[in-house]
Amino acid sequence: MPNTQNLIVEIGPGLGDLTEKLLEKRRVLAYEIDSDLCEILKKKFPNLELKCGDVLDYWQNSLAEEKYDLIANLPYYIATNIILRALKDKNAQNILVLIQKEVADKFSARPGDRNYSSLSILAHSVANVKKLFDISPGAFVPAPKVISSVILFEKFKDSYDEDFAKFLKTAFANPRKTLKKNLSALYKFKPSDFGLEDTIRPHQVDSSTFFRLFSELATERSKYGKRTNKS
Repeated sequence: MPNTQNLIVEIGPGLGDLTEKLLEKRRVLAYEIDSDLCEILKKKFPNLELKCGDVLDYWQNSLAEEKYDLIANLPYYIATNIILRALKDKNAQNILVLIQKEVADKFSARPGDRNYSSLSILAHSVANVKKLFDISPGAFVPAPKVISSVILFEKFKDSYDEDFAKFLKTAFANPRKTLKKNLSALYKFKPSDFGLEDTIRPHQVDSSTFFRLFSELATERSKYGKRTNKS
């Protein structure tokens, strides 16, 4: 658990197995979409701050009006969306979550890794990312079909740049293609001007180089500027 006194936000507490442990440490604000589970949680934990409904409906600017740590077993189907929103949420300080191993590997990957992607760069641009350990399917009842991982994001920056996120999406549009091919869809990009080989692929480029490319290619002051079309 992050060593802070922040409010804890939990998403999808279910029957409250994790919630019970968290409440022993700090204040907890939980979001539960299932109305039946909400009634159980209200009776089981009178001191729990509980919001019933879809967390994404509540999530406008921030999940809390104060600094908080997100600690949760996230549903696999929305894990990536939740983490990106928390990285964008200025009040979220730390994110400690259980997610699918494949997703955890993408967020924690480094340049050259098979799973290195725009998610990796975006996460590392605002947080220290640490994949702590894996959990086998047999540890759960019922057992999922995938391996799970616990991953920690310790934010050192309030939020990430939406424009930078869009730039990365273009750079990794087709990971099998070269960076030149991907970026040339929107920008006049000559790899040699940045000390790069024409054959370099997105997963081979470090985050500092991506920041430099973004600064020079995706702003009005760019040396090249954006293309007005794809011709």
